[in-house]
Amino acid sequence: MKRISFFLTFFILLSSCGVYKNYERPDDIKVDGIYGSAQSGDSLGFGDLNWRTVFTDPKLQALIERGLEQNSNMRQTDLRIQEAQNNLKAAKLAFVPLLTFAPQGTISGMWDPSNRPAYQSFMGNGASKTYSIPVAAQWQVDCFGQLRNAKKGSEVAVENMQTVRQAVQTALVANIATLYYTICMLDEQLRIARETQINWQKNLVVTKQLMEAGQSNKAAVASTEANYWTICSNIVDLEDQITNMENALAQILGETPHPIERRDINSFHVPAVCETGVPITLLARRPDVRQAELALASAFYVKNQTKASFFPALNISATGQYTNSLGSMVVNPGGIIAAMVGSITQPIFAQGKLRAAYKNAKAEQEVAKIGFQQTVLDAGHEVSSAMIAINSARSKKDFIANQVRSMKDAVEATEALMKNTSQFNYLNVLTAQTGLLQAQMSEVNNKFDLISSTISLYQALGGGAQYPGK
Repeated sequence: MKRISFFLTFFILLSSCGVYKNYERPDDIKVDGIYGSAQSGDSLGFGDLNWRTVFTDPKLQALIERGLEQNSNMRQTDLRIQEAQNNLKAAKLAFVPLLTFAPQGTISGMWDPSNRPAYQSFMGNGASKTYSIPVAAQWQVDCFGQLRNAKKGSEVAVENMQTVRQAVQTALVANIATLYYTICMLDEQLRIARETQINWQKNLVVTKQLMEAGQSNKAAVASTEANYWTICSNIVDLEDQITNMENALAQILGETPHPIERRDINSFHVPAVCETGVPITLLARRPDVRQAELALASAFYVKNQTKASFFPALNISATGQYTNSLGSMVVNPGGIIAAMVGSITQPIFAQGKLRAAYKNAKAEQEVAKIGFQQTVLDAGHEVSSAMIAINSARSKKDFIANQVRSMKDAVEATEALMKNTSQFNYLNVLTAQTGLLQAQMSEVNNKFDLISSTISLYQALGGGAQYPGK
């Protein structure tokens, strides 16, 4: 009964010292209101969607699949994860004894070159052969959690590398989607520019005819012609930008430059569920937030390791060997020799190094905690900014569409006046055509802003729901 009471007291003391505790998120980490005015109470929102649900364009999905498979950063990260897993396996095996096997044999003797019988009695008569086949075992008993905390730290390292992979994947998916829709935006701008080029070419012909009929002048022709050449130049710039964006996307995919198959920018649809969800639930998916918390967890286990160094270290070693060398005697056949040694090492005075290491570990834990808190706040700010941008693009959509319709009506009216009325100022045509082009470009830019903000929200929430290998 006394022995049982002793062990119970012993383990209660171990628990109270904290070296066997698991990491738990501090209660004083503030997360309330981190989304600002964009905060929502819906816990199943945009952050729960996989990238295939967010980006439904089949051609874009095919590009993302190729990028995840071929991108060099993804392949390197997978290898880093394997390294961390190997280190974790080694940390787990630290709990079992260390076994060594070192067989050896010797041949020794003295010979008389002259083969004198008088010397054989003390020089011996040939070689003496000895052998030893030893097996040694060493075992560190983890009484005070040193090995356990080292293993926990390795587990955190594996999880951290998996988080790094998520960060690489999220950034890769976001970059591919951004480049893809940038090309789609440029395609739409190029289409509008070419249509405008055709219209300006017609206007130029009409203006020249009006000048020949005495209803216009050379200034009107020159201005119309100048605008026409400007549009032609813009078309060349747009074509160059499209080629450059295609090359950039091919580079991210790990491929040589080639044209990118794509659909129209109008094919993108913002997911119906576009809420932010409960802050700490969704932000925990963000790689940077997760890494910041893993850094805090790692600092927690390092602190526990340094705390455990104040307590005794119990080591058990055992050796056993089959040998025919017994001191000064050589016997055949051999015999078995075995020994076991147990030792306890208790630090008494280590020149203040243990205490300094423990204080430093506590300070590092506090540093990691502050970093975690700031990372959560920064993440909330990014989510809020993305939501505001999405709402802004949605709010402007109808206004810009109405502006485009009004400018089209203005262009049709001014062109009709130019053709049918002699009392007309050519500047009205130029103004209406220029206004229509600007409105159409604004409409395309607003569509891209909505897409870009959606991609930013996807990334700000950690890349949505992550599935292994996906």
